[in-house]
Amino acid sequence: MSLQAVIEQVGTVILGKSRQIRLALACLLARGHLLIEDLPGVGKTTLAHVLAQTLGLQFHRIQFTSDLLPADIIGVSIYDQDDGHFEFHPGPIFAQLILADEVNRATPKTQSALLEAMEEHQVTTEGQTRPLPRPFFVIATQNPAHQVGTFPLPESQLDRFLMRIEIGFPDQRAERALLKGRDRREMISHLRPRMSAQQLLSLQQAVGEVHVSDALLDYLQALLEHTRTTALFAPGLSPRAGLALLRSAQAWALMQGRDQVLPEDVQTVLPGVVSHRLRGGTSLDGDPGEDLVATLLDAVAVA
Repeated sequence: MSLQAVIEQVGTVILGKSRQIRLALACLLARGHLLIEDLPGVGKTTLAHVLAQTLGLQFHRIQFTSDLLPADIIGVSIYDQDDGHFEFHPGPIFAQLILADEVNRATPKTQSALLEAMEEHQVTTEGQTRPLPRPFFVIATQNPAHQVGTFPLPESQLDRFLMRIEIGFPDQRAERALLKGRDRREMISHLRPRMSAQQLLSLQQAVGEVHVSDALLDYLQALLEHTRTTALFAPGLSPRAGLALLRSAQAWALMQGRDQVLPEDVQTVLPGVVSHRLRGGTSLDGDPGEDLVATLLDAVAVA
């Protein structure tokens, strides 16, 4: 059960993006959902595919379009004339890892169909609640909001994602290897799982056992408090964001082979956890989330 083996195998397909791979894996270990926002063609979908294959998870891809309906995600009951009753046909949401591809191309009504599944790990349809498989993750890809045909995700749905990351263009060395190498889809089809779903569940349990000192909690609370009390931010980070930051830092520490969270762990995961949650106040209105994160880290010293 080697996390390093998982990281190395994913890195053979997603070249030159070790930090993004580690953040994505930390998000899954922390029982979170991941939003990948970037331009088309940089490997967002491929990363989801290779993670599912490497972690040995049942995988479904949902292509979000403007005509997609909630029933297309959750499923529908169809009347069986032979038996004389309705039979539920589960939708693609019933899998361990869901790729919600180009999630912001669907209408808000369809986007909201993911909310209960992401938060409660269950869906309710026709008055009946149905549990989803364990583990259950959503990896959503999103094109930049300025592109034609996109519907911005509401803040309530953005907050359901533990992390948001960007992949970015590869450096020249990685891109040369990509151009000279095999087709990525062919490579994925030949990958062997490096971990089972049960082993992943055990690691998720271990994340919660990583020690967090009072001094570390003081630092984390100081970060949260600063966003709530200064005019640079509006409205500030919620308690849910604080829990997400803590779980992500614990997962990062576990991946580093440590049994205790350090301030460096919090600082490493902070951009991915809060950049989609922070908004500029009166002094920094309109600044990108990552600029706000840098401002936050500079303003709050480690105790």
